Amino acid sequence: MIRHILTIAAFISISTSSTWADGHGVALYGDPALPPDYHHLPQANPDAPKGGDFSDGQVGSFDSVNPHIQAGRVPWQLRFLAYESLLGRAYDEPFTLYGLLADSVAIAEDERSITYTLHPDATFSDGTPVTIEDVIWSFEILGRTGANGRYRSAYEKITNVAPVGDRGIRFTIAEPDRELLMVTGLRPIMKKAQWAGREDEFFRSGLEAPISSAPYVVGDVDPGRFVELVRDADYWGADLPFRRGTANVDTIRMEFFADATAHFEAFKAGALSTMRETNAGAWVTRYDFPAVQDGRVILSEIPHSRPSGMQGLVMNTRRAPFDDWRVRQAMIEAFNFEYANGVVNGGALPRITSYFSNSPLGMRPGPAEGRVAALLEPHAADLLPGTLDGYELPVTDGRAANRRGIRRATALLEEAGFSVRDGVLVSPDGQPVEIEMLVPQGSTEVGRIVDIYREALDRLGIDVSVASVDSAQFKERQDGYDYDMIWYQWGLSLSPGNEQLTYWGPEGVEQAGTRNLMGVNDPVVVAMIDAMLSAPTQDDYVAAIRALDRVLTAGRYVVPIWHNPVSYVAHDASLRYPADRLPIYGDWIGFQPDVWWFEE
Repeated sequence: MIRHILTIAAFISISTSSTWADGHGVALYGDPALPPDYHHLPQANPDAPKGGDFSDGQVGSFDSVNPHIQAGRVPWQLRFLAYESLLGRAYDEPFTLYGLLADSVAIAEDERSITYTLHPDATFSDGTPVTIEDVIWSFEILGRTGANGRYRSAYEKITNVAPVGDRGIRFTIAEPDRELLMVTGLRPIMKKAQWAGREDEFFRSGLEAPISSAPYVVGDVDPGRFVELVRDADYWGADLPFRRGTANVDTIRMEFFADATAHFEAFKAGALSTMRETNAGAWVTRYDFPAVQDGRVILSEIPHSRPSGMQGLVMNTRRAPFDDWRVRQAMIEAFNFEYANGVVNGGALPRITSYFSNSPLGMRPGPAEGRVAALLEPHAADLLPGTLDGYELPVTDGRAANRRGIRRATALLEEAGFSVRDGVLVSPDGQPVEIEMLVPQGSTEVGRIVDIYREALDRLGIDVSVASVDSAQFKERQDGYDYDMIWYQWGLSLSPGNEQLTYWGPEGVEQAGTRNLMGVNDPVVVAMIDAMLSAPTQDDYVAAIRALDRVLTAGRYVVPIWHNPVSYVAHDASLRYPADRLPIYGDWIGFQPDVWWFEE
């Protein structure tokens, strides 16, 4: 754990103009931590044995093995396990990329172009080489044709893509943007010939396995039940420094279950290798079954230093009454966090206090100071109360009634023109206030939280209905912003960049399918993102993110719940991980099963 603290401290203390790597990797600021002749990633065990069958479970279903489809359901892990990109992310550094399909990378001094050179040995699973044409086609079909807003918004900023020699490719942008240039190295690369003449089929649900260059290929598939990935014995990059000590298991089987109970029972019965527990109370009370008692199952707690992100009930400001910040604050006042946390988690978990809390990027308590204040003060007239002088979430006494919170909520609603008539809250135009909450099916925890919250809102005179729908309906309504409130979670990284515009940018107010679920339409948010993207030093970068965190948090868009700075993972006793070299991201993408192994 000491090593993690040192890494984070270094992340904050480095203040340097951009120094671009010309070779094995590239960092957002400064140089990559690993030298050109590095042997393996710090979080990987290069001596890990190969073999074994890893099985994981999730609630839901799927109808496709193509994670790029425009509609349908797909196992989310496939995007990361079955595809490769030009560069790979090092999750022990805030934002550093190392060579993968590309064996070298160079960024121009004016920071308007990036050039990759493909590794001469890079091949697809069918033995054919990865070519420049494959790279260009992958970028174009995802960026120009695809429905994924994240890919499209980044692609629109690229002014030119051109071959450079036999193995080189250069991406050019109009304005300097180091983060955008780096992101081009993370796009999935696919085989153009697989879809030649039928590109329109690429975005449809289907079970055609991708021809990819990744360590695993899609093997057996039973629609709606499981997908099995098999380690490619002829994988071209097995001895790359970036891959040593990773992809250790022979097969990865993703099982699907109708509900959380069936999922848990399958793990108890030994049908699954691992189980992530998100409920602190359940971690203490549910994991005392025989396999734990006799040592066949191990309970591991894995710390991390990544941002908490934001999770909870999101208020849709495209609709009344949530277009009024006072109503949103009233909704936050009415949520009795301390009581709900006690009921669901035994009071064990800390609250999410901002979008980047639990990390060095999170806003600091009290009034804005220094560079953060300098960024925000020119916009003072447009800032909501609490942005500059400090915003804190309400704290209750933990009793169910939450009388003080209900009184504060009532006062805010009255200030906004609402009143109670015969026990019913009515809007300024005399209409009863009715709110529908959209939540996913199958989550007992979400159901308990919503039930507690409904009782509080009932005391305010608000008529609340809950729509609990399957994953397909949930995604459809989410993409169309068809809800008053929606349950959602944003996972945020230690290196936020251009994706923040797809999260909170003005295009997402009307453009379907973005992650701007609350409908943020705030020029100050855009100004802070611009400051972040153009920051000349790491100190300026951190200040801009902290300023953005203040604006979003004081915007009062979400009724936040809790986060856990420790991941709870129950797993087969023979399944091991490098506990002495945990990355700062902890149990995150690129961790399980990537660097785990089976050992007798």
